[in-house]
Amino acid sequence: MKQLIVIRHGETDWNRELRFQGQVDVPINATGRVQAARLAEALTDEHVDALVCSDLLRTRQTAEPVAARLKLDLQPDPGWREQSFGELEGLRVADVERDRPEIWAQWSRHEEDHAVPGGESARHFHGRVMIALQRLAQTPHRRVLVVTHGGVLDMLWRTARDLPLAGPRRCSIPNCGINRFHLEGERLSIMHWADDGHLCGLPEQPSTVPHGIRLASA
Repeated sequence: MKQLIVIRHGETDWNRELRFQGQVDVPINATGRVQAARLAEALTDEHVDALVCSDLLRTRQTAEPVAARLKLDLQPDPGWREQSFGELEGLRVADVERDRPEIWAQWSRHEEDHAVPGGESARHFHGRVMIALQRLAQTPHRRVLVVTHGGVLDMLWRTARDLPLAGPRRCSIPNCGINRFHLEGERLSIMHWADDGHLCGLPEQPSTVPHGIRLASA
């Protein structure tokens, strides 16, 4: 059995602006840097065998203080990237809702096989995440820390709870929150979710699920 500690990256300006980030290489902001430092401090006493992260800048910047604290090398893996949102990437939610009502209406149906032009459907995205998870499962490491994205964590939540891919996100996924899983074979189970006590006193994070929409732009 493997133990996984899975982290959403620190805050970015685009999180604050409620923009679709997807696979655009956006850096973390000043608050995100403080969150990453707090995360590293919170994980100081953890025994971790490997530190895997998405290859996007915001996850690498979040993982770097943890890697330094735990004396681990970063292992970037594009399989842990956020869902691609194609032509919506970089756009604010409010602007899409106002200026592209047909795309917004289709997106709002949360259909698992729908993809915006140039982007990934939830089904394709989930499949990619499951491949990355099984690749990790085949390593000899017993305890692995993964720094990734909100959409990936949503896919892991749905998988562990045997929930459909269709429909809006139902769980809270704070930036730099700590989520713990057990992975045994292909069986994924949640042990603890969205621990963000180490972030007390920081500015309140904006919702990443406006209007109940599964943004996964985190």
